[in-house]
Amino acid sequence: MREHVESSVELRGALLRLRRATGLPVVFGGLTHETRGLRIGELNGAVTPALRGLAISAGSGLGGKCLALGRPCAVTDYPSARHITHEYDGPVSAEGLRSVVAVPVVVRRKVRGVLYGALRDALPVGERVFDAAVAAARDLEQALAVRDEVRELLAPPPPGPSWEEVRQAYGELRELAPKVTDPELRERLLAVCGRLETASGAPAALPGVALTPRETDVLAAVASGATNATAAARLGLRPETVKGYLRSAMRKLGAHTRLEAVVAARRAGVLP
Repeated sequence: MREHVESSVELRGALLRLRRATGLPVVFGGLTHETRGLRIGELNGAVTPALRGLAISAGSGLGGKCLALGRPCAVTDYPSARHITHEYDGPVSAEGLRSVVAVPVVVRRKVRGVLYGALRDALPVGERVFDAAVAAARDLEQALAVRDEVRELLAPPPPGPSWEEVRQAYGELRELAPKVTDPELRERLLAVCGRLETASGAPAALPGVALTPRETDVLAAVASGATNATAAARLGLRPETVKGYLRSAMRKLGAHTRLEAVVAARRAGVLP
């Protein structure tokens, strides 16, 4: 129940940002649930209750098409659109919507929700509106990913070796490798680190992210809970230097906080 409430708050915030950024008269959306599919749970600017609680099936209507394909979809005139099915024409017409854009919320390659923006006129959705809708979805994706990561960290450990223990060992190896003077041994240690980075078997969600070895060292220390000062002492660096590496890594990962950077790095396969 608490998880559902937190998700609704995050969804509501994303829709508010979307409406403020675009001036769209109506925005709405919903998150997927394991057993119930997608249900419209939040609306902003609606004048009727027609869309509230509407269950969306994959492949049906504009949102269902977006849900099935995992990519943004739009129509200029919903009632006459030829490339979608029309199971939801009744609620859409009751709200008076014509031009509609739907953007998926994708976390770990799974569609977790859909954000909609709509006009009551049959006008094309401009690039600015489209970009703002995508940006709002990305913000919600990051929020959900961080919440998922925190929930996993707080979950009871499975029987046998803890994955957190593996991550701790990885961090210690990253700290040790730069201090090894033997080039061959150092390369072997880094090779072991590389194997640990991909040990979870999760596909990279942020392809193309290229962190420097020192940026990775700093993120590994941060992931273990180290402060900048502690990370500096472990790595033989100055705290200001650690801050610089951390800022650089956050910029490359599109993260705004230390926790977001760790989550993004793990999603990208940079950290185990």
